[in-house]
Amino acid sequence: MPYTRTLRTCCAVLAGGLIWSGCSSAPEPAAKRASPTTTAQQKPSPSVTPSPTGMDFTPDPGRAPKTAADGVRLARTVAAGPEHFGPGFVRRAPYESHPTEWAVLDGDCLWQQAPLPSGVLASLTRRSELPAQGGKGPLRVSAVVTVHRDVSGADWELARTLEEALRCPQQQLSRSEKITDLLSQGTVFGAGGNRYADDALGELGEYYSDDLGGPHPYYWDQARIGQVTVAVVSKGSKGRTKEELDEATSAAVSSMLIRLQKELEAAQ
Repeated sequence: MPYTRTLRTCCAVLAGGLIWSGCSSAPEPAAKRASPTTTAQQKPSPSVTPSPTGMDFTPDPGRAPKTAADGVRLARTVAAGPEHFGPGFVRRAPYESHPTEWAVLDGDCLWQQAPLPSGVLASLTRRSELPAQGGKGPLRVSAVVTVHRDVSGADWELARTLEEALRCPQQQLSRSEKITDLLSQGTVFGAGGNRYADDALGELGEYYSDDLGGPHPYYWDQARIGQVTVAVVSKGSKGRTKEELDEATSAAVSSMLIRLQKELEAAQ
């Protein structure tokens, strides 16, 4: 399917562009980041009516999630499982989070689970891994889908993620895991190879854990279409290359965006 190949290539640009460039420039402050919708409203075309997203699909407002039940159904349909990361990936326990909670970075740069705010319908995380083999450690990954009540809430989620990397370049993921030297970079639709989402961002850092040691590569890729965000985190270990993390991350993000568009698009 040509569209699928194009989307996967674009997702690789997001991950690869940030990862291999070394983030030589700091991200633009969130307060100055204009959303694609705002830009389109400011510069309308006199002869062409743009689609609501500017992408190769037209969303149907009637299919947009409006209730918590809608959000949970959509999140479970879109969230990537082990089969979406590549051959050999399996479920990791606990596999699926409760959709009424999400992760929050507190004032001490520690990630904790918290109840969803009123502006979020559902948030679901699925955990998978490529098991240790051939002298290599496991490649641990997670896919996250968050469904907001409106576009503004989803947009603010990405803006907040950018700000958190600046506020907390070192973050405690759990009692036994942390990341350091975190860098973050955002790209709105039409910039930096982003032709697949209203907004997107990529992060990289160094990953440490009590059982896997470190430093190992750490990647976080996130994208937004309308009121929904999708994200993938990949954590390296002994013998795992950046290319392996990049390939798994790109495959899962692109698969989620394809399913998300199918769920939201208008009938042809």
